[in-house]
Amino acid sequence: MTRVESRIPDPMDAPPVRWGILGAGSIARAFAYAVGTGTRSAVTAVGSRDRDKAVAFAAEHDAGHGVGSYEELVDADDVDIVYVATPHSAHHENALLALRAGKPVLVEKAFTRNAVEAAQIVDEARSRRLLCMEAMWSRFLPHYDVVRQLIETGRLGSVRTLTADHGQRLWPEGPQRLSDPGLAGGALLDLGIYPVSFAHMVLGGPQHVRAVGTLTDAGVDATTSIVATGRDGAHALLSTTMGARTPTTATISGDLGRIEIDGDFYMPNTVRLLDSGGAELERWEYDLGTRHFGLRFEAAEAARCLHAGALESPLLPLDETLSVMRTLDEVRAQIGVHYPGE
Repeated sequence: MTRVESRIPDPMDAPPVRWGILGAGSIARAFAYAVGTGTRSAVTAVGSRDRDKAVAFAAEHDAGHGVGSYEELVDADDVDIVYVATPHSAHHENALLALRAGKPVLVEKAFTRNAVEAAQIVDEARSRRLLCMEAMWSRFLPHYDVVRQLIETGRLGSVRTLTADHGQRLWPEGPQRLSDPGLAGGALLDLGIYPVSFAHMVLGGPQHVRAVGTLTDAGVDATTSIVATGRDGAHALLSTTMGARTPTTATISGDLGRIEIDGDFYMPNTVRLLDSGGAELERWEYDLGTRHFGLRFEAAEAARCLHAGALESPLLPLDETLSVMRTLDEVRAQIGVHYPGE
């Protein structure tokens, strides 16, 4: 059988666009580095509530100019598209601000706190005919495309089970936002979204979801485990924790074979195809260096979509983003996590 290869284009081949970054935290810094060194695009403006922080960010990343308000950022004439990189709790407000200023958006995952907020952003983008994408960067990486093709071409036969975990030691000593329900903290929206989104890609939206969670004293989830049933009866076993470093691997098992992805499965990594007896048939190795350098692939996809006049990416359609948010809502309802203001 013909070996499949990734169909994801080189990010350097994508047309250039001018990025405005809304927020100046760690993920914004990783994105700015990836855009500036791995694409032909440029970050031309950075917005923060703290103007000094924005100016320092711009100087550090050769990112045009820094401004002291989000309103000024989305109104900037030298910005073609806005990357929303604020905490989860602010995505809804910030994305709507950009869209209402006539700017397309790439919104960091988790897309919003809940599916209602997500639907409002999608409706706004569609009504204004503006590009809108969720920045679930894994969906745009080469090794995920290999996985999609192996499943689409039937190399696994009928998929029976999927397992994926994501755990990092980020609590209780980690970033304060993860412990704060007011900032939509917890393991699920920050870490658990990776295995949940992966399961959606492989199995489609789940028909049934069962979840258990252990909450912190503040009421956000420290550890959550999920069993989800796909449309064709396959089971997904998903887990996440912000209290321990876990293998963070993924496996998809079918009646004809198995796919294994090394940890961290959601980053550029090694994919192995095994037969039903466990013998390795093929492997694909992706090592893109710096930990978050893979963010250039989502930036390049957004640039391609923008130049093509597309309103969403075929690699992660907006309806799928909404479906993922509904799954996260269901999980939170079952484990008892509620955010202020919802």
